[in-house]
Amino acid sequence: MNITILGCGYVGTALAQFWQNAEHTLTLTTTTTEKIPTLQKISPLVKIVKGSDLDSLISALENQEVVVLTVGARAPNTHRQTYLETAKNLILATQQIPTIKQIIYTSSSSVYGNQNGQDVDEETPLKPANENGKILAETEQLLIQAASEKLAVCILRLGGIYGPKREIQKIFSSAFGTTRPGTGKEITNWIHLDDIVGAIECAQKNRLNGIYNLVNDAYLTTKELFDGLSELHGLPYVSWDASVDSLRAYNSRVSNNKIKSAGYQLIHPQTLS
Repeated sequence: MNITILGCGYVGTALAQFWQNAEHTLTLTTTTTEKIPTLQKISPLVKIVKGSDLDSLISALENQEVVVLTVGARAPNTHRQTYLETAKNLILATQQIPTIKQIIYTSSSSVYGNQNGQDVDEETPLKPANENGKILAETEQLLIQAASEKLAVCILRLGGIYGPKREIQKIFSSAFGTTRPGTGKEITNWIHLDDIVGAIECAQKNRLNGIYNLVNDAYLTTKELFDGLSELHGLPYVSWDASVDSLRAYNSRVSNNKIKSAGYQLIHPQTLS
């Protein structure tokens, strides 16, 4: 397959490395020239592409069959340009390039917002907690509406991402030994980098279409997560102050049944292992 990976950050680079020895022809994109030498070790086809630049986007997508959109906002105020504007231009590009048969987009399970710890699946109405969440939801809707008989659009709603060089205990390193607001009873949803790569591979091989949640099986509360990390790594325990409202904007138990039914088997089903 001819595949373009739009955005080679943490996820995109790992995916490119996974596909490096497959029989795919990979075109990799980045917005920073500093990354070019590293990416060229994976594929000689590396291009500087900004989603807001339709011409450069079209150039990166010519004769491609699959597009994986794994962009990430570098700052809180860049979500609209990074996600929504890129999606708009991607759709315009697909209208000019008939070879493209599938778009795979890595979204976020944060679009569910605070569901008071209730079970949610792909049919649950979204409750974005802030403006950036609304932009992510709007981006999803835009891409889904572009799907047709000739173009499959697969959206993977990722849990919190962890993996090599992004271990959870490092993500929350400043929390250990402190007192946090609330009770810590909010449900967490996480997914390992290996499973993101694996699920994208599954989506590409099976030409999946539609929205799929991608989280593991753990469903730990924040307190259970921190306590477990403290036990595993010998870190000071986190205390909780129930007299103060939690600052956490997300609290839902995100179902992963649909992606499993599509044939994907988790590599890391548990967060603490």
